[in-house]
Parts: sequence; structure tokens; C-alpha cells
Amino acid sequence: MYSSVNSPYSLRVRDIAQRAGDMREVSFDIAVPSTLGAGVIAVREGDQMHLDVKLEGLHEGVLVSGHARAEAKGECSRCLIGISEPVEVEFAELFAYDASEEFDYQVHEDHVDCEPVVRDAVVLSLPFTPLCRPDCPGLDPETGERLADVGERPVPAATDPRWAALGGLQFDSSDDSSSAHQNTSGHDDADQTTADEERTPADQAE
Repeated sequence: MYSSVNSPYSLRVRDIAQRAGDMREVSFDIAVPSTLGAGVIAVREGDQMHLDVKLEGLHEGVLVSGHARAEAKGECSRCLIGISEPVEVEFAELFAYDASEEFDYQVHEDHVDCEPVVRDAVVLSLPFTPLCRPDCPGLDPETGERLADVGERPVPAATDPRWAALGGLQFDSSDDSSSAHQNTSGHDDADQTTADEERTPADQAE
């Protein structure tokens, strides 16, 4: 039902060309000739794609509409594990009989090549940041391990950077005790000296 002369997406429309009102439906499977998508997830070259296409003859050309189904493969944008997800898209485009600025596509040698139409629909449907699951926790920032496998770890308490310089200081308790004793002895001696000075000569004579 399709011609391999141009591409696997090519369909022959000679039976409905120039016959407004005629319609034909066709379903087929192809091996994707080139990768669809350039991000972290794409429909890869060689993967299978199923297409259901309806061809309708109009006065200006052939209206091609249908549904494409395939599987996109790639990796999770957070934890980088391999993933795959189904891709299903709808498309519709008019292929004109004559070249015109009004239409982007033309019927060529009684065939319509659906590849650019399907490609645009598939690429636009692919997620920009695919995930293995909506709540994927990603990777451990220190070890690089996948948190979904090891479980989330407690986040260390944030430290005020203004106090970071004091983090390495150590204090010797024995030195503190000696200093305190010396200070106490000093105060006692000073108190005794002050008391002696305050005694009157009469007190001293006694």
C-alpha cells in the first residue's frame, strides 16, 4: 500500500488525485528510518511505528490525516536511569497538487510523503525533561547515587558562615581552671593589701 521509492512514509494517491470527495484509509507499520527527536528521549532509528492514515481528495490537493504510535526511549532527566514511554500523535496536512506559497507540501509523482508531518508531530509531543516517575528524587549530590534506590538521606543543618572560623577552635578546661584560680588568688592578695593599708597607726600600735 505504500511505496519505498521515496521513504517508508510515502503513500500512493493516484486513485484519489484530482477526484474531490474520494477517500481511502490505510494502516501500516514501518521501521523508523532516522531518529525522531534530539533531546534526552526520542523515537530511535530502527524502532517500530504504526500509522493509521486517511487520504481525502480535494480540489486543491490531498488531505492527509491520521494517527501515529511508537515508543520513545531515553533517560530520566533527574536520575539518568533508562526509560521508555509510549508516543501517540495526531496529524493532518494538505498536500497541494501544484507548488504554492499557501501550502508547505505537494503531491509528488502521485505520492505524498508523510515523514515531515509525522516527524513534527512526534518531536513536539516529546517531553523536554522526561522523568522515570513524577516524584523522582534524582541523584545524591555528594555520592551520585540514585536516591530512589538508597532512600533520601537527612540534610545536614545549615551553618552560619560567619561562625565557620570558630568551628576549629578548642579550649583546654585545665587552663581555664588554673586561670580562674590565679585570678581568685590575685583578688585575695589585693583585698588583704587594701585591708592592711586601711588600719590606723593606733590599730597597728596595739
